[in-house]
Amino acid sequence: MSGLRVRIDGREVTAAAGMTILETARAAGISIPTLCHHDKLEPYGGCRLCIVEAETNGRTRLVASCVARAEDGLAVTTRSAKIDRIRKTLLELLLAHAPHSPQLQALAAEYGADSRRFAQEASFCVHCGLCVRYCAEVKKTHAVGFIDRGIRKEICFLPEIAAVECNACKECFPLCPTSYLQAAFVLVEALAFRPNPSPTASAG
Repeated sequence: MSGLRVRIDGREVTAAAGMTILETARAAGISIPTLCHHDKLEPYGGCRLCIVEAETNGRTRLVASCVARAEDGLAVTTRSAKIDRIRKTLLELLLAHAPHSPQLQALAAEYGADSRRFAQEASFCVHCGLCVRYCAEVKKTHAVGFIDRGIRKEICFLPEIAAVECNACKECFPLCPTSYLQAAFVLVEALAFRPNPSPTASAG
């Protein structure tokens, strides 16, 4: 067997050099939940839902599988009481911001997460960064970005770029796991986009 030998949930699989644990698992048909991952984007490790236990040389550590690289002889556990407990808490925190997200609700049902555990702060954005990163890395237009930081961090469209680029694109919309991105675009479109001058207004 060529390549890196990795054991995932007791099953020996092969990884090519440079592959992440997540890529290795998915190539072998082993499911690991993610929220901020996209195959076209650089690994981000933001949502942490892809956390797994990785053991090397008798030492076990928790890692985000979307950024951690596969290593020869690595043993990975994708589900355990500890991992499920961490994912459950992460989902409950995310649900406090986006309680009606179908993607989050499906994961909550799988992990027994309670959307009412934490006080509701319905910002609807879970800071997965998919829209920001897709616009920057794939479309290279930088029409949407993060503003502020920490608990005040928000997604914001840059009106001068979005007014030109976004109406003909909107490829980031389906990536959003909540309703926030579309709502933010509609708001900035209504408040900040300059309407095209009418022929009457431009005449004379």
